Amino acid sequence: MSLDAALNKAASLVPECLAAGYVDTESGMLLAIKTVDSHPREVIDLVAAATADLFNGPNVSMIERMFKKSRGVADDGHHYFQEIIVNSDNLIHVFLRGKINPEYVAVFVCRRTANLGMALTKARIAMPDLEAAL
Repeated sequence: MSLDAALNKAASLVPECLAAGYVDTESGMLLAIKTVDSHPREVIDLVAAATADLFNGPNVSMIERMFKKSRGVADDGHHYFQEIIVNSDNLIHVFLRGKINPEYVAVFVCRRTANLGMALTKARIAMPDLEAAL
């Protein structure tokens, strides 16, 4: 299945999903997007860059290094932050780091009226198909 097809399928499974994307956090590039509305390209590119900052920004990387050092764990590239949920005025943003390639992050944007637990569960269920599509 292509990444676009996997993303379309995932977006249809996540309740009240308005947009879904797959981001390479190393480069800050958006690999695929599915949205119900059209958005300016600049906004879409900023969302991809912001996702990269959320997971790999300098402060997040510093926190991860500090955790590893304080726990006596080798800095092997493992990331502590696996999922991030952001609630805005009208939307729920669910960010999930890949397990096969942790530099890839899936993003799901749902209406605020969606059941958060169900949105998170369905997003998690969709991840293996998204990862297999690459």
